[in-house]
Amino acid sequence: MKQSELDTELERRLRDWRPDVTGTLLFVLSASRVLLIHKKRGHGAGKINAPGGKLEAGETVAACAVRETEEETGLRVRDPRLMARLRFVERRGDQWLGYALVGERFSGTPAETAEALPQWFSLEDIPYTSMWEDDYIWLPPVLAGRRLIGDFLFDDGRLLAHRVRPARHDELTASTLRGCEAASK
Repeated sequence: MKQSELDTELERRLRDWRPDVTGTLLFVLSASRVLLIHKKRGHGAGKINAPGGKLEAGETVAACAVRETEEETGLRVRDPRLMARLRFVERRGDQWLGYALVGERFSGTPAETAEALPQWFSLEDIPYTSMWEDDYIWLPPVLAGRRLIGDFLFDDGRLLAHRVRPARHDELTASTLRGCEAASK
């Protein structure tokens, strides 16, 4: 297919799009480094990503990100900032609504868990080739402090089309996130 046809498909699929799963990623920053994990099991097993996971019923996006980060790494993050809303449109399989957060205030020391092996990476040496295919598109601006909205079309995990734009001030506030827990399985 031509890229213009894939872009049109993404637009068409988003018209009535509803997420099956809502999840979070929390990028912990410290001294020009970011904490990432080698995911051992579950969604994304074998990839490198930020700690995160599925939203539980009644849980806020920030609470989910903090809980999952503590479960996967042992770090307790305070006051994470919401930086991105990401819609992952899969031709086959679950539709994911993702939220990316950044945190710089934390306590504890990263430790391996049953789910993940945490590792600090220099911001200049993030291993994008071991991550999800879309990460190189939206993660650099997020780590640079830019808030954004992204839509990504996948076919069996392969990125086909995307669009990313700056988030308006009102798009990533607590009030815009109310009810997103209903989208969680």
